[in-house]
Amino acid sequence: MPELRFDGRVAVITGAGRGIGAETAKLAAAQGYDVAVNYKSDAASASSVVEAVKAKGGRSVAIQADMAIEADIERMFREADAVLGRITHFVYNTGIPGRAGRLEGAEPSMMREVIDVNVLGALFSLQHAIKRISRKQGGEGGAIVLLSSVAADIGGPNEYVWYAASKGAIESITYGLSKELAGDGIRVNCVSPGASETRVHADAGTPDKLARIAPMIPMGRAGRPEESAAAVMFLLSDAASYISGTILRVAGGR
Repeated sequence: MPELRFDGRVAVITGAGRGIGAETAKLAAAQGYDVAVNYKSDAASASSVVEAVKAKGGRSVAIQADMAIEADIERMFREADAVLGRITHFVYNTGIPGRAGRLEGAEPSMMREVIDVNVLGALFSLQHAIKRISRKQGGEGGAIVLLSSVAADIGGPNEYVWYAASKGAIESITYGLSKELAGDGIRVNCVSPGASETRVHADAGTPDKLARIAPMIPMGRAGRPEESAAAVMFLLSDAASYISGTILRVAGGR
């Protein structure tokens, strides 16, 4: 099996100030990556991740950018270029659930924000990433990993159907781009975490959800962010050199 090292490679990871994104950045640094740590508002957490990357010998920069704003996305990639050089790998980890509830009572503005961040933000970011990674455009080739959720399969009934729909879109993007970009030397895969020990449920207004659903998970517990991060890193690695268009479920058997 190829050695899981990435010396000389550069990754942009969105939503990397906390949770799965932060753990992915730390694992990447341990394996020789330089990492651009994107965050929206929590500068202190992002700075902590940057310091963790640097402590492992990698170069790193924290870049504030809102994935719902096209100009922010463009600037994020420009700043990553300026500090770290041309990127070789990209992870779109950003995702928001919106406020939990039934569809008929959901605010249109809230649902629109979820789609803007989770879907359009991914598409706009991918446009910039592809231009840098593609061998047809002077890049080295590389890999892209998107983050979905088991909600794409379950559907999010009575909680966040709109979020589930946005993650279903991420999986469709994975399937389509894996075929579209194979000739560019870019592999495209997706990690689909189950219930995880992150802030997503608190952000949705259901902080007790992990305790409620843990008994329904065959392994009897929620996932840890570093477990999903390890799956991301595998798909970025040369050990996954013949894997593209795959949805890797990290959900404790659920």
